[in-house]
Amino acid sequence: MTGTASDTRGSLPVGCCVSTRGASPAVPPSQAIATGLAPDGGLYVPTTLPTVDPATFDPRGSLADTACTLLTPFFAGDVLADGLPAICAEAFTFGAPLRPLPAHPDSWMLELFHGPTAAFKDFGARFLAACLARLPRADARPLTILVATSGDTGAAVGAAFHGRPGVEVAILYPDGRVSPRQAHQLGCFGDNVRALRVDGRFDDCQHLVKAALNDTALQAAVPMSSANSISLGRLLPQMSYYAHAALGWWRAHGTTLNFIVPTGNLGNAMACLWARGMGLPIGTVRLACNANATLAEYFAGADYRPRPALRTLANAMDVGAPSNFERLRWTFPDESALRRALSAETVDDAAIRATLEQHGRMHGEVFCPHTATAMCVLDRLRAQGDQAPWAVVATAHAAKFASVVEPLIGHPVAVPEALADMLARPSHADPLAASEGALREWLLGTRAAVGLH
Repeated sequence: MTGTASDTRGSLPVGCCVSTRGASPAVPPSQAIATGLAPDGGLYVPTTLPTVDPATFDPRGSLADTACTLLTPFFAGDVLADGLPAICAEAFTFGAPLRPLPAHPDSWMLELFHGPTAAFKDFGARFLAACLARLPRADARPLTILVATSGDTGAAVGAAFHGRPGVEVAILYPDGRVSPRQAHQLGCFGDNVRALRVDGRFDDCQHLVKAALNDTALQAAVPMSSANSISLGRLLPQMSYYAHAALGWWRAHGTTLNFIVPTGNLGNAMACLWARGMGLPIGTVRLACNANATLAEYFAGADYRPRPALRTLANAMDVGAPSNFERLRWTFPDESALRRALSAETVDDAAIRATLEQHGRMHGEVFCPHTATAMCVLDRLRAQGDQAPWAVVATAHAAKFASVVEPLIGHPVAVPEALADMLARPSHADPLAASEGALREWLLGTRAAVGLH
């Protein structure tokens, strides 16, 4: 991890976290995780990425074991250090298998949807919840976890925190812009988890969460933290499944494994890059984006130009202003180095449909629309003659997007048991205007539809 000449990271001990904007004091990782957003509005990042030797990982270890070995240096001297093995064991109770794809040789799929809400967000959400449960709080009032979601994050956070004492969760999602099953998941928890359907885009939801966390007076009245990918407590554990898959490949083949990562807000891709930066045997990283072209245009040489999100079939990636781009620029302050570190391309709705239909009918492979963007990128690479070993990152189970997938593949998608249980529960979400005042009023106690007269 590199920086500018004005950085003070070299004088700070390993285990400290600083803001990407440089105007907040360094804090231990437990405080960065508890706070969510830095006081200056920036995102917390480690002062340095520790280097790890691949040979130090137990070749027979579980995903939880890999996570513990990988994350231990980040928590050196922190109050969470002694509890890290238990935190990892609690969070990583399901696997992330790497399986071959029949359509292409040397092609694999990293399945990240075997958690309780059938999406990769389960890993980070459960790790964050396990961390916060072990942190002492002087304030006896409940901690409110705010989360903006474009579909999958909210359900994962809701499941991870549901029923935990001393915590309340507010899930903000763009009304009508998530799949029906995603929307049902978001509102099915009840108790200490409430859903708010916002009259706007995901970017509006994200803005509201950041504004609330930066509102000092509101924080004094309603203690809050975040569970979005802006939370370091979600991003760090996501490195673990890349490390585990890459190490397994390296032991078996003696080479690095390349990854194609579907992305919208850049958190999952950021985790892959940080894992590579720590010395894990990860090769090329390519980003698969939907029709929201902010990242693809930037990596093609244009200026970074955030814009309102477009609505697509891969709705969880409908992001026009990815928050983690700030972390990406902090990690690679030299723009030419950043452009060399990644590449990105867009996959529009027509290509998503074609990929789902082709692989479903010809190869019996069923993907969610987001995974289909990565599969489409792999198809393009193979058509160009690329023969390198690639792993497509599967971010969610296709059953969450049955209304899109089933008509294209010509048969129903089997629903995982945990998802079926959630869909059987009643579901409710409160309407909310896309305004800071509306969320402030809701958080202060009205918890009713405001501003939608």
